[in-house]
Amino acid sequence: MNERAAHDVLLVKAIETSDRERKILSEDDRRYASRTARELAQWTAAERKKAMTPDLFLHKRAQQLLARLSERMPAAAGMLRQRSWLRIAGIVLPALALLCGMLADRIGDVHRVNLLSAPLLLVLLWNLAVYLLLLLRVVLPRRGRTVRRRLGGLHWPALPRVRRSQALLGTALARFAEEWLSLSTPLTLARGARILHLCASLLAAGAAISLYLRGVLAAYRVGWESTFLDAGQVHALLSWLFLPAVSLLGLSGFTPQEVEALRFGQPAPPDSGAKWVHLYAATLVLLVVLPRLALAALAWWRERSLASRFPLDLSQPYFQRLCAGLAPGAATLRVCPYSMRVDEARQAGLAVAARALLGEQAELTILPVTAYGDAPPAPATSQAVTAALFALSATPEPENHGQFLDQLRSSHSAGVVALIDESGYLERLGPQAAGRAAERAGLWRQFCAQHQTPVAIVNLLVPEAGSEELERLLGSARSAS
Repeated sequence: MNERAAHDVLLVKAIETSDRERKILSEDDRRYASRTARELAQWTAAERKKAMTPDLFLHKRAQQLLARLSERMPAAAGMLRQRSWLRIAGIVLPALALLCGMLADRIGDVHRVNLLSAPLLLVLLWNLAVYLLLLLRVVLPRRGRTVRRRLGGLHWPALPRVRRSQALLGTALARFAEEWLSLSTPLTLARGARILHLCASLLAAGAAISLYLRGVLAAYRVGWESTFLDAGQVHALLSWLFLPAVSLLGLSGFTPQEVEALRFGQPAPPDSGAKWVHLYAATLVLLVVLPRLALAALAWWRERSLASRFPLDLSQPYFQRLCAGLAPGAATLRVCPYSMRVDEARQAGLAVAARALLGEQAELTILPVTAYGDAPPAPATSQAVTAALFALSATPEPENHGQFLDQLRSSHSAGVVALIDESGYLERLGPQAAGRAAERAGLWRQFCAQHQTPVAIVNLLVPEAGSEELERLLGSARSAS
């Protein structure tokens, strides 16, 4: 999934998981979006001559819901779009850096080039320090990751405004912002690194261009001046500074006598300006422009890689529930009641549980009741999720309930889960039985864990109360199957 799709999918996830009461997006909105997205994803996949993937379905569904939300709440439409300020900064900042480099008067003075120009030396030292820090980050990766996490929070300037919102949508956007910041930090830092390296390269390139442009219109007086350094020390310093340009590009060097003759206050040697301009420009290109361009290219490659394969974990229960119906027959919950009667009210509760477990398109199949001590029914031919349904009032017994679960798991290749209905127990004992029900629920959870079966405690007369537990159940079932 690419960055754009992940942004929309995560945004819709934050809204849907925050909007438990369906005040922002109704149940009809979600069902319509799922149905339409499935058709659109199938058409798109067919045009590409590929199979439909969960990524494509989720993105189409997110687009449907965001479009519906933008029509319904025009004021919030701008907040639902992906922020592009960093992309704009990627164009504006390098252009400004190039302009600043060309206007750096202290580096490209109209009439003279100072060999000991402090701004120019600082530019070179700053870039050398950056290279050293990058090298240390490779050597010390843990510290680098800490710095990246801290810097990652800088790319969402609207977050405080979103957090101040009291509306339910504001809460959802704040939740989205936190998750998006966490997941997109590596991508944002790669994008920021690319911009900074490009700015540094163009700043130095601008300074070099400025030297040549000004040299066309004016005759430079090249020299140096210092309170503490003599000609020999300046010669040694410049020899180190211009070593890459002299050794790699074959530019002519200089002697201590030539350096002594360039001291400001003495008559200027004839025709010496061009030589030093070439040395300065070549040094900027070799030490700043080319390395920074290479680092910018590396950051761009990493940025493209992260943007095309955004690290979104589709194994989360929310995504599994939405995608459960993509495979033929997989959006069917097949319930096997064990020694308990399922009346109409509880059948309706099971239908709600099926949708919470497998998505809006889920179908429900309730098998005949398995009598106490009998073997489980034959396995399904489809990829339906099978749920063993027990009453909380029953005491779990290894030789009966345990054997039933074990046989069910061994004969069903798809996911097998256990649903423990507490409605009958609470009806019989009343509200004061909540404590005893919790103890019994703990006993059933421990029992199902011993038989390696994911379990959810549900009240089939109030199934919405256990929707979060049901969402988690599907992920556990898939991993256990």
